[in-house]
Amino acid sequence: MTEEEFEDFVMECPTLFHMAERGAWEAIKSQGLLSTSALLDLYKVRGAERIRVEREHRPSSVSIESPGLPGAVIRDQMPMSDAGLRRSLLGGLAPSDWYELLNGKVFFWTNEDRLHKLTSAKAYRNREHDVLELDTRSLIQAYREQVWLCPINSGCTRPFPHPRSVDVFCRIPDYPYAFWRDRRRRGERVVEVAVDYAVPDVSSFVQRVIVKKRDQRVADLD
Repeated sequence: MTEEEFEDFVMECPTLFHMAERGAWEAIKSQGLLSTSALLDLYKVRGAERIRVEREHRPSSVSIESPGLPGAVIRDQMPMSDAGLRRSLLGGLAPSDWYELLNGKVFFWTNEDRLHKLTSAKAYRNREHDVLELDTRSLIQAYREQVWLCPINSGCTRPFPHPRSVDVFCRIPDYPYAFWRDRRRRGERVVEVAVDYAVPDVSSFVQRVIVKKRDQRVADLD
């Protein structure tokens, strides 16, 4: 991705979206936006429990606790499955490798349609979610060396498990933006923005936080 292409991307996708568990915003404000691996580090989760959360499929959300910290919820991975990953992973990767790879990153959608597809999915449509809306340019400028761009929904294997490997994630200069510009409509040339490990100062980039159910705005949060 050239600097000119980066400007094109930011113009197309000026806002990034992150779907969090309902009620998570207060902890995010104080702790930052943490990947699963970062949360496990903070809460000192080790041994077999850590392997279960970090390297195995999570069919449901997992609650974790630690003295002196508020309770936290690590979201499920219902859109993925071991079977789907075995069909789609390339380069000798096992499902456990993919789970660990994703768990080390914080993910953002680049457009609201993708967000609403998730919030309206069968598993989530009857639940409320805290949705963070962030300024694309300022977040990427601050974390440029830790940012990855991805052209697919890396955490989904349903209904069709698109082929994937570690190379599906690219640093900004390496992202084949021109390739996707010729094949996809505006707003879909980058599907996910991911940041390594954590965004401790995420509040600096948040434009607003709203509670959503499906595609409906339920409430605004401070």
